[in-house]
Amino acid sequence: MIRIGIVGAGGNTISAHLPKLINQNGVEVVSVANRTIASGEKVAKKFNISKVFDDWQNIILDDEVDAICIGTWPYMHSAITIEALEAGKHVLTEARMAMNSDEAELMHNVSKNYPDLITQIVPAPHTLPYDKTIKQWVTEEMGNLILFDVRSSTGEFINYDREMHWRENRDLSGNNIMHMGIFYEAGMRWLGTAASVMATSSVNVKKRISPDTGQVSEISIPDHLEAIGEMNIGGNFHISHSTVLGGAEKIEIFIYGTDSTLKISEDINSTTPQSFNTVKLKLETLKKGTNKWKILKPKKTNVGKWRVEEEFINAIKGKEKITHTTFSDGVKYMQFTDALKMSSELNKKVFLPL
Repeated sequence: MIRIGIVGAGGNTISAHLPKLINQNGVEVVSVANRTIASGEKVAKKFNISKVFDDWQNIILDDEVDAICIGTWPYMHSAITIEALEAGKHVLTEARMAMNSDEAELMHNVSKNYPDLITQIVPAPHTLPYDKTIKQWVTEEMGNLILFDVRSSTGEFINYDREMHWRENRDLSGNNIMHMGIFYEAGMRWLGTAASVMATSSVNVKKRISPDTGQVSEISIPDHLEAIGEMNIGGNFHISHSTVLGGAEKIEIFIYGTDSTLKISEDINSTTPQSFNTVKLKLETLKKGTNKWKILKPKKTNVGKWRVEEEFINAIKGKEKITHTTFSDGVKYMQFTDALKMSSELNKKVFLPL
């Protein structure tokens, strides 16, 4: 029996990790520590968890616990992960991996000291059903990369009146910028990593009310970002990410190759099977020498799905290795995140890896 302790029972933990862990054979969730005892007891009652703690370190120290699932915001990921590993526990942590690349590298380095312990980051889920199809297109049809162009937005105008979201709170989210890391992680699966970054960003709403304190808090995390740079496989990238562009498309990604172009966009009518937190997308290709876009529909055998909890438990049992997402990949996307901040603040090109 693999016994799991939960540290931070947030939205994803309640809707995905807890039920999907419990559904695995030979798994029992035995303890939970949430922001308050009351919220922890509510979760424990819903999922029949026997122990509720007011301090997450009690879960780490519990000899009954074999593995830790971390559902907190990024500000706690590094500390909990390191203490869990040093206590001999396997670790599944929510994304983003950490507050910054220094924390991410520390987590990764500590994990290397415990090669028998499994470490996993919850992956960027949006494109899971389509990743294999996109990767196959890159390998077989793209030719050489010219430009990887990512435009993502909420499509909303500025709302000055809403409360601060945790992603806008640097004390909770660190250097992570909106949902940018999610799209970069997906792009890493298809094309690999960036070699350099030149970024500019803006904070259009500089103050919001904190939902925790009721006080006005300053915001320093950008709500609009533009970045360009080179890719390690050759070619360039452009990333535009925003929460303040009213009417903008939510997802519009182009991969321009020498032999073919791939367009990725949202499509509410997509018939591709979806899973937890994935997005209905449409893939279209335009081949060199033609003038008509063609729908690229994933084959049934290529449709990916959310396997986070299954992969984690199977890895502990020695049945498979972690692919979505490794600590090594987490360090790469955290370095990209830090490079965006450095470039924007210093107004200069930053080369990767840091």
